[in-house]
Amino acid sequence: MTLSSPVLIGRNDLLELADRRLSEAAQGRGELLLLAGEAGIGKTRLLREISRRAGAAGFTVLGAAAVPGDTEVAGGLLTDLGAALRRDPSTAATGDRIRLRLRDGAEGDPERHRRLLVADLTEMIERVAAAPRPMLITLEDLHWADDLTLDVLARLATRARALPILLVGTYRSDELYPRVPMRMWRTRLLTQRHAEEIRLPRLGRDDTAALAAAITGTIPARIATVFDRSDGIPLHVEEFLAAPDGVPDTLADAVLLRAEQLGPDARELAGVASVLGRSFDLDLLVAITGLAPATIDAALRELGERFFVQARGDGLAYDFRHALIRDALYADLTPLRRRDLHGKAAEAAVRAGFAAAFVSDQFERAQRFPDAFPYAVSAAAEAAALFAHQEAAELYRRALRTAAPGADRASLLAAYAAELAAIDDNLGADRAYSQAHELWIEAGDPDAAAGLLPGWVAVRHLLGDGLDERVSALRAGLAQSAGVTRARLHAALAAAYMLDRRLTEALADGSMARRLYGAIPDLDLDATVGSVLLFLGRLDEGCELLESVIERARAANLEREAARAYRMLGSSTSVLVEYDRAERWLTAGIAYAERVERFNDRHYMAAHLAHVRWATGDLAGAETQARAALADGRGGITTRITALHVLGYAALVSDPAAARTALTEAAELGGAMRELQRVSPAWWGLAELALLADDPGAAIARCEEGWAASAAVGDASYLFPYVVTGTRAYLGSGGPTAAREWVTRVSEPLLERGIPGTLGALDHAWGLIHLAEGQTGKARTALAAAAEFWTARRRFWEGTAVRLDQARCAHRSRRPGEAAALVTAARSTFGVLPAAWLAGTPAAADSTESSLLTARELEVARLVAAGRTDREIAGQLVISPRTVAAHVEHIRTKLGVARRTQIAGWLATVEPTS
Repeated sequence: MTLSSPVLIGRNDLLELADRRLSEAAQGRGELLLLAGEAGIGKTRLLREISRRAGAAGFTVLGAAAVPGDTEVAGGLLTDLGAALRRDPSTAATGDRIRLRLRDGAEGDPERHRRLLVADLTEMIERVAAAPRPMLITLEDLHWADDLTLDVLARLATRARALPILLVGTYRSDELYPRVPMRMWRTRLLTQRHAEEIRLPRLGRDDTAALAAAITGTIPARIATVFDRSDGIPLHVEEFLAAPDGVPDTLADAVLLRAEQLGPDARELAGVASVLGRSFDLDLLVAITGLAPATIDAALRELGERFFVQARGDGLAYDFRHALIRDALYADLTPLRRRDLHGKAAEAAVRAGFAAAFVSDQFERAQRFPDAFPYAVSAAAEAAALFAHQEAAELYRRALRTAAPGADRASLLAAYAAELAAIDDNLGADRAYSQAHELWIEAGDPDAAAGLLPGWVAVRHLLGDGLDERVSALRAGLAQSAGVTRARLHAALAAAYMLDRRLTEALADGSMARRLYGAIPDLDLDATVGSVLLFLGRLDEGCELLESVIERARAANLEREAARAYRMLGSSTSVLVEYDRAERWLTAGIAYAERVERFNDRHYMAAHLAHVRWATGDLAGAETQARAALADGRGGITTRITALHVLGYAALVSDPAAARTALTEAAELGGAMRELQRVSPAWWGLAELALLADDPGAAIARCEEGWAASAAVGDASYLFPYVVTGTRAYLGSGGPTAAREWVTRVSEPLLERGIPGTLGALDHAWGLIHLAEGQTGKARTALAAAAEFWTARRRFWEGTAVRLDQARCAHRSRRPGEAAALVTAARSTFGVLPAAWLAGTPAAADSTESSLLTARELEVARLVAAGRTDREIAGQLVISPRTVAAHVEHIRTKLGVARRTQIAGWLATVEPTS
């Protein structure tokens, strides 16, 4: 059953034009509008939507359609139009007159009779069109219309300019054969400007995906295949979605029915050409068929006129107009005929020096596997060298399919696995590595088997294996390896430890790898060491080494090593609050990875670029890029985790529920990997959510988790965001003493590492503590230093918050102008500020700070300001002293103050006495 879309996709510009023409017709300025396009492009659906809009605008809508064979019937389409007129009582009489006039026999001069008939029929329709209501007449399939109908329409087109009528006709652009009457009629009208034509283009990849989503409710995983096979023709998209395997019967039957109308030479040539693919070479076609050039030229001319093929360039190559035309013709060949033609094509291609990929495909389809195998291997290696990893993977699949029993399948599988990893097919790469490893063990070559482990472990990492599993696999390989293989395993161990920020172990294995390599260079090892240096706080040294790796790898065309170095440099600087560097290297790395088809690296860097966008305040851009990375990162768990972090951060204020969902999933995925960099950012986001929800206890629990994980490996880079978050949480729960203990504890690793982008968090935290203790002078100094730091680093989250902290400080120091300006500045950066952040700041122009407190809390605050004790307040409000104490504590937390006198000072600013 064919599926159909409930909405019209990709035709908004055409509908807008139709709306303008309807509006002009309603004002008495009509025209003939032609909708042109190939079969299945959506002309009828567009016409239906135009009719619906015309009806809604008060038009009288009439429709007629030509049918096959009407070219031989005088006035066939006009007869259908007369029937439509008869169905409406107001126009029934005109419909009868058209029917009778078409039945009149010709007497005397036939040419004179025809001219009178055209004039009479035109006048009848013209009178109807002059009615008070504007009229839309739709005319479908004009390519089947006869000369009389076309003459009437041509005359109407010239008169429509002064009538409230819009004539809209459709025709198939691929049916205008030389003998079709409409061909010259259309040319004449358009040349004389008596008609307007719009052509419906094929849908692009995005619109095809939108159409598929409208039909099925989601974008299918195989949408790329649907697009390639359908050529973006809406009807074909619908048919392929309904029949995903093979050519849908309805489309195949339509193609073969058209093919039956071809001459014998053209039909034969079309079948032979289908063996060569969607595109085919003229010389190769001649070599296969052995036909005379004149015969081939005539057959190709007929195939072109019948819209089966079209010439490309200088006419020495041709394309089938649609993939399904080729597919239907190919499927119609008998199996033995098909094999024979493929064999001839392969032999001719070898003689002509065609590409090995084409030759291997033809030999395989001819089932001549020994002939196909060497060409497949050669083509795969060539594609891999050119960074065409998708093509290389397919060619290695072909080599594996055609390999003889004695072939070196282990080496083929290893090469195949590397190409699958490059295109982000991690599950496929895992299977291929596993099979290659097993074959080499069975062959008694443990060193070769161990040599697979660095690549295999990298794939397993992307599939979720934790550090322990990966380290165990690599250390097991050390016992089976020697020489360079052993060095590569130590380099892989260094990389594994670096990813978990276990920098001491990473340097130890990196040093061992360097000793084993001796004078042999290893760009991967240099990239790992460069990343370690970054997280040790030696930024310039680490960046210089990684930039050197990129330069050397690109010069040597080592795209995997170059992409990895881009990835390490860009993602590390994004974590270390070096956003200018991160933007530069991530943008360059994404472009490079796209060019060399390193899709996992590309998606991962895109997710980190989304993080940079969030960190620098572009929330909308961050969300868009993170969602794209999430959709594109097929099977890459690290890409998914990073994108989820960003989506969670972007929704912290606007949609806390969505933020919690994203961050919780990221925490679960990262927890399963047991890697600091995967799980710690999610915990920090959840801690911030808890603070925004006024739950300092939950925030403290998350901050302590983050601290413990960082402390276990001596990390500072993932710890720094917790410094301020934990300080706020402890101030809201345990007061300044607990907050001081927290900051003292977390300061040690930050100061030890000395990473420049993290140190401003300490000024910020101490400023908050001084403010809570009422030391506004010290608080002002520390917060000013923090504000300058966050601004210079372009870090918007803490940068916005510190402005409000400064506003709170200015507010308590009786500097209302400065406080108000700081709140305004914060709003200009963030937009809608969280209520929790506004506590203790002055009232903004569009709200009052008293709204931060509940009605009961405001009552308690007023009594506290009046100097009443908790017991006195309890007696006046008829509540218990314990309840009063709880209210006072909540008020302190919301306002960010420590003493009762500060509550009184705050109340004086929001409720001044007269």
